Amino acid sequence: MTTPGDRTDTTTLNDLVGGEPVFATVLRAAGGSGLFLVGGSVRDAMLGRPQAGFDLDLAVDGPVAELARELDPDAVLHERFDTAEIRIDGRAVDIARTRTERYPHPGALPVVEPARIEDDLGRRDFTINALALPIERPRELIDPHGGRGDLDRGLLRVLHPDSFVDDPTRALRAARYAARLGFDLEMKTAELVGAADLSKVSKERVDNELSLIAAEPCALEALRLAAAWGLLEAPEQRLELCERAIEISQLPGWREFTDRREIVLTAVHGPGREEIASLIPYPGSPSAAVETVARASSTELVLARAAGAEWLDRWLNDWRGVEPEVTGDDLLRAGIPRGPAIGAGLKAALEARLDAGLQGREAQLERAVAAAKKRLREASGP
Repeated sequence: MTTPGDRTDTTTLNDLVGGEPVFATVLRAAGGSGLFLVGGSVRDAMLGRPQAGFDLDLAVDGPVAELARELDPDAVLHERFDTAEIRIDGRAVDIARTRTERYPHPGALPVVEPARIEDDLGRRDFTINALALPIERPRELIDPHGGRGDLDRGLLRVLHPDSFVDDPTRALRAARYAARLGFDLEMKTAELVGAADLSKVSKERVDNELSLIAAEPCALEALRLAAAWGLLEAPEQRLELCERAIEISQLPGWREFTDRREIVLTAVHGPGREEIASLIPYPGSPSAAVETVARASSTELVLARAAGAEWLDRWLNDWRGVEPEVTGDDLLRAGIPRGPAIGAGLKAALEARLDAGLQGREAQLERAVAAAKKRLREASGP
């Protein structure tokens, strides 16, 4: 840990605190001391990464509930961990009491107890995240585990040998940070990552980490790392499919179907290329294609296109949004009663326009009336 006399040369950190008015508000409410900026914002500032809209993760050496309510009457409190989510002047702020953690068994949620900031940092995942700034003295970096040196070396290092045993999801976090920052695993950490057993934690916690990975621009690289470390199954063929799907989702017309998270998660949970390609085969006609697409999700469409379903470009550019030139009211005026026959008539008119290129309201109405009457005859029986 740096001492009051051992000041870091990170002027950026002082600017980080001084440029955010929310800090002064929280510091006054906290009594002028015992308040720390922690987490990725400290790490990213030291790396010189963009700070616009950075997360406000604060640790306080004292109870959280009263402080949070004073700052925001609508604070969301999480009593088990003595944390709170608040808003100050429209800014989201997370506040947590400095604490230690112990894990009753591997993969369990931790049992927490109040502690000093130095002990709090000791419960973190990696040294580069075990950094804190006292808000009242923002030039005095608290770095008890050598995180600053690991930032300089581009290394991810766990704080203790059982880190991945206590919380296996930290291994997925390692893949996310390594991909995002371009960091390597420190040698011992690389040996330990194999101890992570994701089956020891709930599917919800694993999916939460996977969702965080999916939100990253380098998501597929993170999944490649996780697969290489033996954490999960993400076949290269499926990763390549998702990579192509992301490219397609950025093309004109396809952007509205972009659900990057779902596309990326397909690399872990979804079907492979052959299954996707067979999921949405060309059904034989434009009208049938429109019906088929209506039953598919946007993610399935983009993945199918990435897998080779080029006919979807015709649907996107030529068939989507085409409507018959007749309406249900036209059929009512033609003597067709309300009910399924109206739908059958409109469907026939759309098929005539899409499949046969039949143009003109009168021609389509004739086709629609004939189909509606046929439906009525079938419904009435022999």
